[in-house]
Amino acid sequence: MDSMLLKNKFRGAMLGVLVGDCLGSPFEGKIRPKGLSILKRRSLQKRITKLEEQKFREPVMPYTDDSAMTRALAESLIDKRDLDIVDVAKRFARSYQNEPDRGYGAGAASVLEKLLTVKETDIKEPAKTLFDGLGSYGNGGAMRIAPMALFLYNNYDHLLRYTKEVTEITHTNKLGINGAILQAIAIQQSLCLNPSEELNVSDFIDNLISKMDKIEVDGQPYKERLTIVKNLLFEDDTSWTSPSDEKVIQELGVGIRAIESVPTAIFCFLRAQRLIRGIRTQNPLRRTIQYAITLSGDTDTIASMAGAIAGAFHGYEKFSTLLLSHCEASEEFREFAGKLLDVATSNPLNN
Repeated sequence: MDSMLLKNKFRGAMLGVLVGDCLGSPFEGKIRPKGLSILKRRSLQKRITKLEEQKFREPVMPYTDDSAMTRALAESLIDKRDLDIVDVAKRFARSYQNEPDRGYGAGAASVLEKLLTVKETDIKEPAKTLFDGLGSYGNGGAMRIAPMALFLYNNYDHLLRYTKEVTEITHTNKLGINGAILQAIAIQQSLCLNPSEELNVSDFIDNLISKMDKIEVDGQPYKERLTIVKNLLFEDDTSWTSPSDEKVIQELGVGIRAIESVPTAIFCFLRAQRLIRGIRTQNPLRRTIQYAITLSGDTDTIASMAGAIAGAFHGYEKFSTLLLSHCEASEEFREFAGKLLDVATSNPLNN
């Protein structure tokens, strides 16, 4: 792939995480059976349009734990030029210690506090104690995994192994781990596609189904959800459908569990390849993020994950520079992308 295009895609993925997080966090909260109210949808439409088209003084939109942990992982991969889970864990913990008000969940906060003092040989032990030893099945591993997908953009087997390793710092339940793996695969898959060509939505989802079929050994909940994604998008192999938000929320979910959010983020990306009623924009990247937020629930994380996948496909240039200027640390995330590209392209694992 052309180096400039790859750079554009790396930037798109990292900024997709950030923009989805910043735009989605004010709407996070209760799961509504039909998604956001009409008034909130109109407010969201007007707000994003204003942010894209006008430069004005207002507080910069802050990011949450989604971007904070993504940032920590990116910094570790850049500095260490490989996966060092002890270093990643310590960076996660210090990030939380320095800014505990970024919206961390109670389970994550408990693990991160323990990681500040745990022995290096026991770095995964705090996560194993969550939920009576079952481990977390939340989407915290998936929400931060974009830098890993970029770091190993051309090595599928190592991506699976490294994603599992880094996710287990905080999530030891298979649902949490496999959710992170699915998100990483979706980002990697988007990176490999040419944005100047129309996305083959059916092939994209079929490839993910095929890969999860091999990854999931004991039960196949993600394969089943991905099949639902395809069914929601197509009545048959050729007929495109526009399912109601209520049906999407009911069948895929919009909660904090990885199984209820990672497939939903993928659906948002694929659904946004075409116009969506009530979302007035010709920009498919914006459409992806805006649609993810309208579904209610865990809006910041689902929009962030969907933004990462869409950004990896469409690239940085689809973002309004004015919109980016209203997002906290957007220039730093852009720089992280460039540094990750340098590390990734010199990584023998990708050659």
